[in-house]
Amino acid sequence: MLDDFFTRALIAGVGVAAVAGPLGCFVVWRRMSYFGDTLSHAALLGVALALLLDVNTTLAVAAVSIVLALMLLALRQGDTLPSDALLGLLSHSALAIGLVCLAFMTWVRVDLLGLLFGDILSVTRLDIAMIYGGGAVVLAGLILIWRSLFAATVSPDLADGEGLRPERAELVFMLLTAIVIAIALKIIGALLITALLILPAAAARRWAGSPEQMALLAGLAGVIAVVVGLYGSLHYDTPSGPSIVVAAMLLFVLSLVPIRQLIQKLTAGNRGET
Repeated sequence: MLDDFFTRALIAGVGVAAVAGPLGCFVVWRRMSYFGDTLSHAALLGVALALLLDVNTTLAVAAVSIVLALMLLALRQGDTLPSDALLGLLSHSALAIGLVCLAFMTWVRVDLLGLLFGDILSVTRLDIAMIYGGGAVVLAGLILIWRSLFAATVSPDLADGEGLRPERAELVFMLLTAIVIAIALKIIGALLITALLILPAAAARRWAGSPEQMALLAGLAGVIAVVVGLYGSLHYDTPSGPSIVVAAMLLFVLSLVPIRQLIQKLTAGNRGET
């Protein structure tokens, strides 16, 4: 079954979406979409280092993303610049350095479009193993820090007063985000990773009755977006990564339709007639 490239793409995409959805809920709640962009842009620097050192791309991207997240935390504690300025500085610097390094490596043929927009149809069995292995680590870590991270999202002072150590939870959250960025690079591309984090979570927000329910629905929405996007890409011969993002966007637009209110009105109308 895994010899079929499209089947491998579906399995890999579902694995990434199931992890990105719950993690993306905290990205939405904490308004950290720009942080996701920063780490995704740094992925190109990780790819350049992987080619230069001849190491696994996913591991190199994860290492660079983790180092960048730690640098951000250290710079924020120094109060040298506002957080948004630091994110912009690190994001564009890492992206530019990565592109320059790739340009200097003339002996290596690089599919730049695949790096920027994803190349899910070329995933291998090793990629699938790393996606599900890394995804399991991310979900386990998210479950462990869920209570403290959610409390810190609502009120950092209250979380600190209850001894939940919000700083540690935020650090772990950043590291988990870095891992997701690394495993999602080949699926969705460096420029579109943040969309897979935000759009399913935003779509699930209007339907969820609790934070836990929103996390589950976000994972489900991400999986649906991957399946619909891949089949749409196959049918219409469009790029796979952008097609997945378009499917996720359509889910978000669909979530804006007041279906619950329409159902309630129809139900009330039917009761009035009877």
